[in-house]
Amino acid sequence: MVLRAGHDLAPVFTVEAMPGPANGDAIVGKPAGPISSETRPRRWRPLLPEVADNPVQRRCRPLPRWRHTRYEQELRQRFHGLRHEAGPGLGTGSAAIPETVSLLLPYAARYRSRGQGACALSTTSVQRSKRNIMLVRFPTGASEAEPPLSPFPEGWYFVASRRAIEQGNLLERQWLGQFVIAWCNDEGAVCVALSVCPHLGSSLGPAAGGRVRDGLLICPFHGFAYDAAGNCVETPYAPAPKGTRLSVLETREYLGLVFAWWGIDGRPAQWDLPVEPPIDGWSGLESRTLQFPGHPQDMAENAVDLAHLRYVHLYDDVNAVDAPVVDGAELVSRYEFCRRRHIFAGIGLVYDISLTIHVHGLGYSLIEIRENTIGMNCRMWVFVTPIDGTLVDFVLVSQLERLRKPRRPIAGLGFLPVELRTMLMNKLMVAMQERDVRQDIVIWNRKQYLPHPSLCRSDGPIGRFRRYCRQFYPDPRAIAH
Repeated sequence: MVLRAGHDLAPVFTVEAMPGPANGDAIVGKPAGPISSETRPRRWRPLLPEVADNPVQRRCRPLPRWRHTRYEQELRQRFHGLRHEAGPGLGTGSAAIPETVSLLLPYAARYRSRGQGACALSTTSVQRSKRNIMLVRFPTGASEAEPPLSPFPEGWYFVASRRAIEQGNLLERQWLGQFVIAWCNDEGAVCVALSVCPHLGSSLGPAAGGRVRDGLLICPFHGFAYDAAGNCVETPYAPAPKGTRLSVLETREYLGLVFAWWGIDGRPAQWDLPVEPPIDGWSGLESRTLQFPGHPQDMAENAVDLAHLRYVHLYDDVNAVDAPVVDGAELVSRYEFCRRRHIFAGIGLVYDISLTIHVHGLGYSLIEIRENTIGMNCRMWVFVTPIDGTLVDFVLVSQLERLRKPRRPIAGLGFLPVELRTMLMNKLMVAMQERDVRQDIVIWNRKQYLPHPSLCRSDGPIGRFRRYCRQFYPDPRAIAH
């Protein structure tokens, strides 16, 4: 059982004549009878001095009463599951305590808030009752135990453009904590797979000597050849072994951009990318790529964080058109604002902008921008791809509808030819968005994820957005069942 000890304890979990732990501790063990301040001694003796000396343990604030959370329940289930598997000896004898600690430590270490430090797990010996209990300590500020966000949420993530794959012949990059390769065969089919040869584990990237020959990927170690479906089709010295194939990722191509699906425990795609929008009458794609430490959920959360638009980016008259709409893996948010840009000598421009943001998972977002005073329509895509659990690739892609007759000749560059005007305005739009992102990066690099933030009315529907995000962190045990 799990109980956070403090003052005004409810008589739910106790051990007779049990040494009392410090306030803020969580007790794991068997119920033995009612507890009170009179029957609980003040002293307790830790079996692991190196854990007891941890300064994190001394920063535990008292909690007025114990509360169940799903993480406490999970820890309780893990503990009793270990007792059931190992028999009555686990957790009931002093010799079994280190084994119990080592088995439960990976789970207890998850129950923390980012930036608060990992939970400490130690044991105490109850001499008078001849029982053993386990002590899980939560650091200061963790009013409810919450795991940190997984660095790799489930979803579709950008790999590379088709042009980059074709020009590079064989492309390798780090992608969601692993190295992947991408190449095209002679028919133009794109293959994205893990950069590991299933023969003897060689890297398949160009840095190790991997290459593409006649549309086949050649392993640099023994020359095994793989087709775009991932199957081994030939070797230099023997028939291709049956069933030998690469770990191929599920891919989608969108406007010449290649995405791959990352699923928890390798499960297949649970939803698809949206249909490609029409491109007739629209410019080519203009892109920018930034790399910095961060988490994709922090970036996607900007879709509903209206307050930061006023304070960080200095937008005026920011208003939500309606509440965000969630449909499966898609979230749609609409709002309006004014943007003032200083040119020189007191001369500036005012833009009246309406936005519709389509969030499809945490790696893909489409922003439909309408500038009302010029009559300009723009599409802005945001692709956030985790690299190694710390860094992310942040890709901005912009596309502008041909600006034939701008309502404001100066602000809309009406004195230039249509094609040149459209190209320059597209570059201006992506440059302005890049500037905003760089302002956000200063915050993202230094912020902590708070599972229970203190929100005000002007913040926007952040709580609803986070509930939407839960689907991208499925429980692996639920998937297995």
